[in-house]
Amino acid sequence: MDEIKKAILEFAETSKKTKFYFKDMEKAIQKVLPDAKARDIKKAASALVNEEVLIYFSTGSSTMYGLKGRGMTEDPE
Repeated sequence: MDEIKKAILEFAETSKKTKFYFKDMEKAIQKVLPDAKARDIKKAASALVNEEVLIYFSTGSSTMYGLKGRGMTEDPE
């Protein structure tokens, strides 16, 4: 799980986009860790959201992920 979390953070920090879909993240993680299953990646991403490292960004029709503090990922209050 820690290995997947590290790969997710690396992807989030180096991605050209500040928000990304799960499928994009999954493809990038599976290039680095070919044995990583979608379910394990989802669990690791959810853990990072709970740790407040990643945040969810809702577009209304779908949910995206973003690295907290990077780009326009914060909800305006």
